[in-house]
Amino acid sequence: MLPRLHLRWHLLSRRALAVTLIGALLGACSTLPPYQRPSAEIPAQYAGAAPGWAQAVPADAAPRGPWWTLFNDPVLNQLEARIDVSNQTARKAVAQVQQARSMVDYQRAGFFPVITAGAAQNRSRTSQNLVDRALAGKTIPDYSAGVSASWEPDLFGRVRDSVTGAQADAQASEADLEAVRLSMSADLAVDYFALRSLDTQKKLLDDSVNAYAAALNLLQQQLKSGAIDASAVAQATTQLEATRTQDTDIDVTRAQMQHAIATLIGEPASTFTLPPNGSTPTAPPIPIGLPSQLLERRPDIAAAERRVASANAQIGVAHAAFFPDLVLSASAGLESTFFAPWLSAPSLFWSLGSQLVGTLFDGGRRTATLHGATAQYDGTVADYRQTVLVAFQQVEDNLSALHSLADEAASQQRATTAADLSLRLTTNRFNAGAVSYLDVVTAQTIALTNQRTADQIAARQLESSVLLLKALGGTWQDRSDSAAKPTDVAAAAAAPETPAAPAAKPAGT
Repeated sequence: MLPRLHLRWHLLSRRALAVTLIGALLGACSTLPPYQRPSAEIPAQYAGAAPGWAQAVPADAAPRGPWWTLFNDPVLNQLEARIDVSNQTARKAVAQVQQARSMVDYQRAGFFPVITAGAAQNRSRTSQNLVDRALAGKTIPDYSAGVSASWEPDLFGRVRDSVTGAQADAQASEADLEAVRLSMSADLAVDYFALRSLDTQKKLLDDSVNAYAAALNLLQQQLKSGAIDASAVAQATTQLEATRTQDTDIDVTRAQMQHAIATLIGEPASTFTLPPNGSTPTAPPIPIGLPSQLLERRPDIAAAERRVASANAQIGVAHAAFFPDLVLSASAGLESTFFAPWLSAPSLFWSLGSQLVGTLFDGGRRTATLHGATAQYDGTVADYRQTVLVAFQQVEDNLSALHSLADEAASQQRATTAADLSLRLTTNRFNAGAVSYLDVVTAQTIALTNQRTADQIAARQLESSVLLLKALGGTWQDRSDSAAKPTDVAAAAAAPETPAAPAAKPAGT
């Protein structure tokens, strides 16, 4: 009995192996359309850039680094280091990357068979009123235990295309994470420089308040001695209180900036303080010729391209639905009515089988799914091209802003110097009795306004520099050592450009 059983198992195993090999050969077929990265219209150079600027297609494999170190501010460096650790938006993006990677494992599991095992015990009774039933009216126990397996060979690439799409989605999530990090670090730098600009203006207003208070005290003494009339004291009082009002308003705005920084680094606003610092960082010089690889570092462009690849894979999945599915199944175990002989050889049962199933009519559901997948692909291509256009716009906007602000800063510096000179001359003339104190107040107001305007322009230059770095993908040097000093950056810009590193090969190619 047992030799015959082994012989039958051997023959069936050979048949199953033959069917498996046939399925593996057919699995070489794929319905996935050949993937090509969508084209985008690329200008020859930036309109607002100096000669030597250029750009190329996205290649997010280029290294990114701590671009904020270009500003040489130790406090900013410490704050930026806390973005990855404590920022909740960045943590959410990390979780989304992990979720996308788990979907790759989930889809890849479709290549393997599903194996289940179980044991059962039940009792059943057949009705006694049944005719021609040997077990009519009897209670029959049943003891069983067995293992079953089923496998669906990937004949037409449905599983493989699903894995390709999941991999592209995971890569898009990784690029989204880099985009979040870049955005959060840029927001932190903008808020930090705005706060430092407020510190500079606060110091200027504090000094002005002290000077105006001293002047008012002097005028009050002159009024008591009869040297001047009350109008000069009234003018000085008005100027002092108006400046104090501006000084207090600076405190309100600075507190809001400090709270925004606390949120970005993941700390409660009530427990975070940033001591005032009257020194304003300076924007790093823009190299004459930036490497063409810089725009390729944009993670949002990379994410948009990966989503195009994922949508292309979904077209393959929709195509595979038009072909039949082959399911191979096997089961074996022990079953007996009585418990005592349950584990003996005669209780053995087994089965092997295969099933080829295909849908003949579904009312156009598969066709509609294919059309929907194709439309989704077209939409992702449009999103990709729009992302590239927006990237060019952001670079152009900030280049234009930096060029204009440079001219504006030079002009404002001349105005500030002239206003300071006018204030000194007017003060000398007032002390000599040649003019009234109203002339001094006017000169002081003009000088203070010009100084504050100069500080605000410097803050806007820093903000535009940060936004340009963000638009370029995080740095303007083409080296893995992104923490280099600005002098190193200038040296790198003067050196000949090296060829771009090859782009990461998109999924599905």
